[in-house]
Amino acid sequence: MIDEETARERVVSAADRLFYARGVQAVGMDAVRGESGVSLKRIYALFPSKEDLIIAVLRHRTERWNTGIAGAVDGAGTPRERLLAVFDFLAGWFREDDFRGCAFINVFGELGGGSDRVAEAVREQKESFRRHVAELVRAAGGPDHLAPQLVLLAEGAQTTAAISGDPGTAEHARAAADTLIRCALGGDGEPAAA
Repeated sequence: MIDEETARERVVSAADRLFYARGVQAVGMDAVRGESGVSLKRIYALFPSKEDLIIAVLRHRTERWNTGIAGAVDGAGTPRERLLAVFDFLAGWFREDDFRGCAFINVFGELGGGSDRVAEAVREQKESFRRHVAELVRAAGGPDHLAPQLVLLAEGAQTTAAISGDPGTAEHARAAADTLIRCALGGDGEPAAA
């Protein structure tokens, strides 16, 4: 028998794949059982309700998102490049075979109005991303208004790429972000010397 942590990881990973591919409402717990190889009894011992499992999947997605963004940003050099690295991360993600848009937006669209816990988990992730971009803007010496503009471009790019099926959306959003950054920071996108 597998230990609790392994069972939990298998269930969350399986549910994440299924929810992302098919939608939360279309996936029953039997499908999660089949995909994970964990019995329904064990699944319900770990997650007393489907909503509990959805929240666990959203937390898992948040960790993956944060790790991906941090990896892209950490690999960039200048403050301007660090801001644009967010859009480089999106460009790679949009080209993945299983890309179906933002899981948070998708789940919110399905359940946000009917589940306060799901809505709160989605809002927490979006706020965390906003704070991260705001930190990058501050580190670049940019004005406060730049962060929500860049976040809006990133969020809009995710939705547009999912609907249009065009991964090039990330490059368009990156070009728009570059223009905003140059306007906010100066022509070269770096803070002006004092």
